[in-house]
Amino acid sequence: MPAQPTTRTRRDRCPGVLRPWQAADGLLVRLRLIGGRVSSAALRALLEVAEQHGDGRVHVTVRANLQVRALPGRDGALAPEALAAVEATGLLPSRTHELVRNVLTSPQTGLAGGLADLRPVAAELDRRLCASELLAELPGRFLFVLDDGRGDLVDRGCDLGLVMLDGREAQVRAGGAWGDVVPAGEAAAVLAGLAAEFLRRRGAGPAAPWHVAELPEPLLAAAAADPRLPAASGPLPYGPVPGGRHVAVPDVGLDRAAVAALTATGPAVIVTPWRGVLVPEENHR
Repeated sequence: MPAQPTTRTRRDRCPGVLRPWQAADGLLVRLRLIGGRVSSAALRALLEVAEQHGDGRVHVTVRANLQVRALPGRDGALAPEALAAVEATGLLPSRTHELVRNVLTSPQTGLAGGLADLRPVAAELDRRLCASELLAELPGRFLFVLDDGRGDLVDRGCDLGLVMLDGREAQVRAGGAWGDVVPAGEAAAVLAGLAAEFLRRRGAGPAAPWHVAELPEPLLAAAAADPRLPAASGPLPYGPVPGGRHVAVPDVGLDRAAVAALTATGPAVIVTPWRGVLVPEENHR
């Protein structure tokens, strides 16, 4: 069934570093993490930015990204010293594509469970996004979701995504529809190609769709759900879990003590879409 036409009169304003959001307490910036993974050094550096220029805390989002609030600036742009400090963390790898690096993966992928390690697929998708001038035009709310077959993200809404069916194949998702079964090694290219097709179909102007499900016609020919698809497993519980320890992040965000505790034992942690941080078990070896 064709989607209902959108009635928006503005372009999306999902925040980034170069396009911060004006909040009551100052400017808010969002930093995209591929699969939620962030190096311990970068997280500590971002906390220093928050202490020197913002509200003193690092905040997390339900898309497994990071935010810093109360930053200085004017006319919709960060103050030069704040921008330089954020960029020095290494968490802004592409100025031109920062808003479109929205790639969510099963947080435990490659650590424990699942049918395949999706970290290489996510990295290749990010590479393809950042290499394409066209894909820089994706809306900031456009989301890729990759489930490694454990079912933790199989019911998570997305624009494009995939769910692993075994160690070699995945079924593509587009909006609320299932698509083709593809080899895992081709998945990143398939998703990037579908994203480009979305842009060709959406048109231009403030009323152009932000999401695949808003296109007047389906992006791909719908297929039946593969019988190998996993059942939804629900959110990752807090506490010890296979592959590590899942720590809840309070609504007020992470302060210096919290960041120090999370990053004390290893090179990286994983922000999860359940407002938590997964500290990998390998950090303690």
